[in-house]
Amino acid sequence: MLCYLRRSSDDFAVVVLNFTPVPRRSYRVGVPAGGSYREVFNSDSRLYGGTDMGNGGMVTAADLPWMGRSHSLLLDLPPLGALILRPET
Repeated sequence: MLCYLRRSSDDFAVVVLNFTPVPRRSYRVGVPAGGSYREVFNSDSRLYGGTDMGNGGMVTAADLPWMGRSHSLLLDLPPLGALILRPET
C-alpha cells in the first residue's frame, strides 16, 4: 500500500496504490480536509478492462484524524489498483 498527497499551490489530490493482489475493503486513509471527495481515476474501471471495484465515484471524509491528518476517508481499494481522489469544490 502506498498513499500520498499530490499538491499544487491551491489544490491537492489523494493518490492510493494497492500493490497487493487482494482487494482492501474499508481501508482508512488520512486527508487534510473534510467534505466530499470525487474518485477521478480508478485503474480498475471497466473503461480499462477492470471490474469497477471502487467507491461509487464519491466518498465523504469523516471527522476522524488518521495518519497525522485531521480527517479520513474509508475506501474500497481494488487489487493491484490505483485510485485518485480530489476534494469537491
